[in-house]
Amino acid sequence: MFSMIPTATLPTVPSITPLFSPTRPFLHCHWHRPMAMTTRKHSFIPMSSSYQVGGASKSVQQEQSGDDDDTSQYEALLKGGEQVTSVLQEMITLLEDMDMDEASEQVAVELAAQGVIGKRVDQMESGFMMALDYMIQLAKKDQDDKRKSLLEVIKEAVLSHLTKKCPPHVQVIGLLCRTPQKESRQELLRRVAAGGGVFKSENGTKVHLPGANLNDIANQADDLLETMETRPVVPDRKLLARLVLIREEARNMMGGGILDERNDRGFNTLPESEVNFLTKLVAMKPGKTVQEMITDVMQGKDEGADNSNGEEGDSTSEKFSGGIAGRSSVTGRKPLPVRPGMFLETVSKVLGGIYAGNISGITAQHLEWVHQKTLQILQEIAFS
Repeated sequence: MFSMIPTATLPTVPSITPLFSPTRPFLHCHWHRPMAMTTRKHSFIPMSSSYQVGGASKSVQQEQSGDDDDTSQYEALLKGGEQVTSVLQEMITLLEDMDMDEASEQVAVELAAQGVIGKRVDQMESGFMMALDYMIQLAKKDQDDKRKSLLEVIKEAVLSHLTKKCPPHVQVIGLLCRTPQKESRQELLRRVAAGGGVFKSENGTKVHLPGANLNDIANQADDLLETMETRPVVPDRKLLARLVLIREEARNMMGGGILDERNDRGFNTLPESEVNFLTKLVAMKPGKTVQEMITDVMQGKDEGADNSNGEEGDSTSEKFSGGIAGRSSVTGRKPLPVRPGMFLETVSKVLGGIYAGNISGITAQHLEWVHQKTLQILQEIAFS
């Protein structure tokens, strides 16, 4: 059925011709394609696995451990693929007898996905999302927008049900990640901080917002950012940008703004890469050139390029860094690239020090400009 899952392992979906027809373009996804990839287990893992092996040792024990992990992830991927297939089968059963026009088709598919996922969410295999993400990647690679749209509807339904089981501030972060407009996010934060409730959305549907603390929202987003940004390679820059926006907007909405004592968390020593990059920006006149430099770094280029040649803990890949402002590095290790969250945190720390010492002037104005431009750039990255 799926070109990404071995056909000998998964059940065959019944004929879907009546449902996926030319008159129903959203569902016409051409699932029955010839088998295009090998069934060797290692061909699956590089695109779907987030597993990392630290250290430079090549011992037999580490190789065996890596093989065991690859095998377990392969099995999880297959089980997850079977469940995705089963979900699609049930959705087809629900939809094939419906008389739908093109306008109501997408709504019907979303409702079917919500109903099917709602019954299965507690029994889902750990590899379900991994298999689903892998299928979406392949659909994107094949430029099959209709197949990708259908899989994304299922993914949204899963995330929606899982979000409801999370603490209120985590639920809010999930909602904010799906809210493209800055003004809408700010309104959502205001209503959440006021205790939540039931509100009518722009399309007329009712939305239940939980009550949550702004500080909890900002701290949770910051914790997620730290997890993502301390890795040698950022797995999802759109999600990273969204989390940075959420953290900054929640902090900005708290009473004390940038000087609010509740924002005084995170690192106490400013990171080398971010300080070096900020020093370079401050030395230049604000304008198009500086904005382009920030854009490139936020997109993972130049000083923001991932350390793809080796893991953070791999001593064979570590190189000595020039440290801050050309001085020798304290650790002697190559620092992580400039990360969006850590960069804005650095700007905020420096600005906080300037304002606390009443030393405002050209430097403070320049840093404020850098802060605002960076947020605008991240907005474009997050929802482009």
